[in-house]
Amino acid sequence: MKKLYGILCKAEIIVCGVGFIFLILFVFMSAILRFFRVSMSWNIDLAMLLLAWTAFLGADIAWRSGQLIGIDLLTRYLPKKLQKTVSVLIYVIIFCTLVVIAVYGCRLAWTERLRTYQSMPIPYSIVTLSLVVASASMAVSTIGKIKKIIIYFNEKSEKDAAR
Repeated sequence: MKKLYGILCKAEIIVCGVGFIFLILFVFMSAILRFFRVSMSWNIDLAMLLLAWTAFLGADIAWRSGQLIGIDLLTRYLPKKLQKTVSVLIYVIIFCTLVVIAVYGCRLAWTERLRTYQSMPIPYSIVTLSLVVASASMAVSTIGKIKKIIIYFNEKSEKDAAR
């Protein structure tokens, strides 16, 4: 299971990186073509699609690697046991929020399945699915964070009890 999760994480990083490169290329190409008075509206639509996917997948990558901003001004002065308890509680709230986002994102994707881009025959629900995929991936990452805190907390308590 860990190997599959690792493969999915690496695939997510690759997809996000490639999507970001194409996003930059499409926006740059659109600007250059606009300078020569050639209008290609599908470039901007495709760039918006890639922006949604790269932003949400990038958020999961940052969440998983601990690169999102956090404020521990209040919790840093609490006892270690209470710090871990508050962290787990916050992660559970985040997990529940991500599940709600994923469920309602699925419902939104279903209602937008018939809506298409103005310049491309691609359903707009593909953009909405980026939120669903990223929320589900972030929920899995959050479960990993909760598991890590609980395992570390249990190991530390066993070491303290042995003293």
